[in-house]
Amino acid sequence: MRTGTLSDRTADEPHTPHMPRETIMTTWIRKASTLGIAAFFGFAIAIAINAVAERPGANEVDVPLDLLRTYSDVLDRVRSDYVDDISEAELIENSIRGMISELDPHSGYLDQEEFKSLRESTSGEFGGLGIQVGIKDGVLTVIAPIDDTPAKEAGLEAGDKIIRIDGELTQDLDLEKAVKKMRGKPGTDIDLTIAREGENKPLEFTITRAVIKTESVRHELLEPGMGYIRVSQFQSRTVEQMLEALDELVKENDGEALKGLVLDLRNNPGGVLQGSVEMVDAFLEEGQIVYTKGRIADAKMSFEASTGDRLDGAPIVVMVNGGSASASEIVAGALQDSNRALIVGEKTFGKGSVQSIMPLSDGGALRLTTARYYTPDGRSIQAEGIEPDVTVHQLKVSNIEDAFSISEASLSGHLSNGESEIMDVIRQAEEGESNDEEKEPLVIRDYQLYESLNLLKGMVIVSRNTRR
Repeated sequence: MRTGTLSDRTADEPHTPHMPRETIMTTWIRKASTLGIAAFFGFAIAIAINAVAERPGANEVDVPLDLLRTYSDVLDRVRSDYVDDISEAELIENSIRGMISELDPHSGYLDQEEFKSLRESTSGEFGGLGIQVGIKDGVLTVIAPIDDTPAKEAGLEAGDKIIRIDGELTQDLDLEKAVKKMRGKPGTDIDLTIAREGENKPLEFTITRAVIKTESVRHELLEPGMGYIRVSQFQSRTVEQMLEALDELVKENDGEALKGLVLDLRNNPGGVLQGSVEMVDAFLEEGQIVYTKGRIADAKMSFEASTGDRLDGAPIVVMVNGGSASASEIVAGALQDSNRALIVGEKTFGKGSVQSIMPLSDGGALRLTTARYYTPDGRSIQAEGIEPDVTVHQLKVSNIEDAFSISEASLSGHLSNGESEIMDVIRQAEEGESNDEEKEPLVIRDYQLYESLNLLKGMVIVSRNTRR
C-alpha cells in the first residue's frame, strides 16, 4: 500500500516526530525568566553550538552568534525600557510566535491550552462553530463550513474573510489565537463580521456555539444505477463509512451494481491523510496515490494502491470547489492523474503542505511545515490547487429550468405587482408558509450536481460503448 512511515498522521497535522535538539533549545528559551537574560543566552548559545556540532556536516555550518547577541540586546532593551512592564517569559513567547508565524500560514507555536484544543478538535467532538479556517493572503479565511454545524446553518461560505470576531479585528491575530477565540462553551454566542466576494458591505453573523459532532459521509441514489456520496471531511472512520454507503446504494439499486458514482468533496477541508489514501485505493487497481517531499527523511513518503476496485471500473465524477482542501485535494489529484475520474466544479483551495506536531517539554507544541504533497504526475498541490477537468460554477436557482428561462420578472427594472419582494418574504414568514425548495430532489436544488450527473451519464454511455 505504501512506503515510508506513518503514525497518527493527518493531512493537516500529520505526525509527531522525535524531539530534535533544536526543539529542546526552544523549550529552554521559555525558561529564560528564571535564568536571567545574560546567563540564559550564554547557555542557549552553548546548546546551539552542541546541536550543530552533532549534525552531519556540522563543520560547514556557521553559528549566527552575532544574531543571537543582537536578539539578547533587543530583548534586554524591551524588558528594561518599554513603556509597560512585560515579563521576560511573555517576551520570549511572543518572539517565538513571531518567528514561527513568519514561516508560512500553517506553522505556529501552541501553548498548553492551544495544544489541548488541537487534540480535542482531532478527536471528532469539540465546542465551536464547525468551520475550517486558514490564513490566505494574510487574512483569516473560511476554508469550508462543515455540514450540519452552526456555521453551515448560519450561512457561512468557503472563501468568506473573517474581519472581526466579537468586534475585534483579526488582522493582529495568528491562526491559533483566532481558533481559540471562536471555540468556547456550547450555547454561547459569537459575533463574526464577514467580507464576502460580491457583497458591497460586510455581513454580520451571530452564531451559537455547539458541540461539534459530524457524520462525514452521506449517500443517495440519484437515479437508477447512479450513486451519490457526499464526504464532508476525512475522519478516522470516513472510508469505512463510504464503503458501507456503497453497499447501501447497491441495495437501493435493487441489488444491481452501480453504473456510475458522483463523489462530492466540495467544502471538504481535509483531515486524516490515511483516509484520503484509502479512499483513492478503493477505486484504483494499481499505481501511486500521493507522495511527499521535505528536507528530513521522515518527511519523504510514498503511497501505492493495492489491487481491487470497489466499482469495477464504473465511471466516477468527483465534485470540488474552493473549499476543497488538503486530503480532499489528494483524492481529486490522484484520481485525476490516474484517469480514473472526471473532476468537476471549481479550482480547489491549494493546501498541499504537511505539518508536523512536535510536543515541547512545557506542555505546548510546535506545529511546523515539514513537507509538500505531490500528485502521481509530480504536481505540487501547495498554492496551486487542483484544476477541474470541467469547470462548473454554482448557480442559486430554485429549479434547473430557471437558469435558462427568461420572463418579465427576470428583466432589469421590471414593473412590480405592487408588493415588494422583502414584504413577500415577511408575509410568508408570518403566515408560516413552508419553503418547498427543501422538498425538491437534491439534484434539482444543486446546479453543480445536476451538471455532474449529466456528465456521469455521458461517461457511462461512452464506457458501455467502449466495452462492446
